[in-house]
Parts: sequence; C-alpha cells; structure tokens
Amino acid sequence: MTSSGSTDTPKPKYETEPPWLLPIRGPNPEVAGVAVNLKGEIHLATRSPDGIMVFSPDRSFLRAWGRDVLRYPHSITIDAEDRVYVPDTVDHVVRQFSPDGTLLMTLGAIGKPSRTGFHDEDDRTIRKSGRPFNQPTGVAIARDGAIYVSDGYGNARIHRFSSSGRLEFSWGEPGSGIGEFRTPHGVAVDRHGRVYVADRENDRIQVFEADGTFREMWTDVRRPNGIHIDPTGRVFVAEFGHRAGIAKSMSPPSSLSPVSRITIRDPEGGSVVDSWGADGNADKDPCAPGNFFAAHGIWVAHDGAVFVSEVVHSANGQRSSWPIGWVGPNCHAIQVFRPI
Repeated sequence: MTSSGSTDTPKPKYETEPPWLLPIRGPNPEVAGVAVNLKGEIHLATRSPDGIMVFSPDRSFLRAWGRDVLRYPHSITIDAEDRVYVPDTVDHVVRQFSPDGTLLMTLGAIGKPSRTGFHDEDDRTIRKSGRPFNQPTGVAIARDGAIYVSDGYGNARIHRFSSSGRLEFSWGEPGSGIGEFRTPHGVAVDRHGRVYVADRENDRIQVFEADGTFREMWTDVRRPNGIHIDPTGRVFVAEFGHRAGIAKSMSPPSSLSPVSRITIRDPEGGSVVDSWGADGNADKDPCAPGNFFAAHGIWVAHDGAVFVSEVVHSANGQRSSWPIGWVGPNCHAIQVFRPI
C-alpha cells in the first residue's frame, strides 16, 4: 500500500517555546538527537566534548556523560526502564547506558564496520547488505524489550536483537524496491509491534511487522530522518528536505520540497494530519523559531511536548556556496513545541 495526500482529521496545535541557548562547547555545537526520560529529564546527544548533556524539565543543566566513550553519536533513545541507547557512526556500534551514564552493553565490534562495499560516504557504493554494523543510525525498543537498529549510512539493513543483545535476525538489501533501503536513517516501533523505517534517500517510510514482513509504505515524505510514535499512536517525522545534508547521489533540490519540516501522520496509511516549518516557502529564514534547516532527531515527551534537534553543521549549513547557502553560526540546535 502506498500513501500520499492529506486527511480531514483536526490538527493538533503547538506553540514554539523561546529559543534554547545551549552551553555546548567545541567547534560543532549541533545536537544529533534528543530523548526524554520518565522524570522529564531532557537528554541531548551532542557532537561536542560534553557527549550526552542532560537537562531538567525547566532546561537547567544537570550533568554530562559519555565524553570518554562516545566518538560520534548519531541519535539517542530511552527505553521504559530509562536505559539510554546511542548509535555511534565512527565506532560502528550501539551502546546501552544506565540512567546515570554507566556503560552496560555494546552491540557490534568497535571500529570494525561490516563489509558492504561502502566508501567515500556514497550510498551508491553499497553492493550488498552486511552484518551489524556499518555506521548505525537509529534505535527503537519494542514492548517486549527487543532492540531494533537501523544500519544505516554504510549498510542497508534493519537488525533485531534480544533485550540481552543477541542478534535474532536482520532484513533489507540496497535498492529502492519493497524491503530495500537507501540510508535507513531512523526506526520506531509502535504498540502493536509494527516497525517504521525512515528510508531517507528513497523519500519514503516503510512499515513492517515485527518479524520484518513488509506491510506498507508512505511516499509523501521528504527525506525522513527521525521517527517517534506518541502514546496515541500518531507518528511524528523529522524530514530533512532536499537542500540540507545533500548526498552525493542527489540531484539539485526541486522547487517543491527543499525545506526541512515536521509532519504528524496517521498510523493507518500515513496521511499527514499536521505539519510545521517553512513548508511551501523556501525563501523563509530556516533559523526563525518554528522553522528548520536540518531537522534530524525528534521525541515526544509524556506531556505531549515535541523536541526537535538539528544538525546544521553536518548538513553543511555553514557553506556559502550552492546548494546550501549561509544560515549563520547561531541557528538553533534544539527546538521545543508545546501543545496548546
């Protein structure tokens, strides 16, 4: 089943919180991912010397950890026991931490990427899928504790592990057919066990049963990065658009879909029930509150607040030449939207 279009479902409304001035050190102040634990503590996966930075619900800094372990965090996920999962694209592993940042488990072999043919950061060079991992990108935890990993930049695979870290099975091949992937960039699991994969460079989301059986795909999507499912089952998607993070395989951005945005989707068919950002107007300032240059990570807290992280630096936001354009050194790394 392929879905596109819209729905008449009433739109939820959100207001943009005041800008968050983060105390991030180092030359790369971006936030690759965001997650909120049961206490409401906000965890930011930064690409700075501080690693994972944790803030209280009122944005007060609490602690930082992982600086001596993590090399290049790509996203962050927190499970029902407040354990934290961070895929690392440089070390080619996924690490599980306790709530206080103690390393509990490492999936994969540090510094040993699987052999897929991938080179020069070009997804077209992937000739075959491989074992875990080659630059893993996302993690999702099922209700039964199973760990799903999207893998990722240098692979074209989804892996399922048991809660204890045993690899149970994998699926996916490089390509654009059903069950094939070009940069599986994010993954989420709903309360029914369905697995949602952000198949980024194919401009779609593929939905599978828990065992990897294909269910449907959604095509009204603009290079999806992150996916999060709220308690009601609505699917929140951070979409890169076609001007940020230009891949080597991409042609110039179209006039129809260059802009990064957030969409909320009906889980049955994927129709858009709400969206925001500078959608439909590429001339709007992507760094203005409520707009995005490079939406990357997304998380919906228990109170309904939506957290969106951005990777302006990695997405070449500081380049002055085509096709990006200069967006300034202080473009937001994290934004928060509260339901009205």
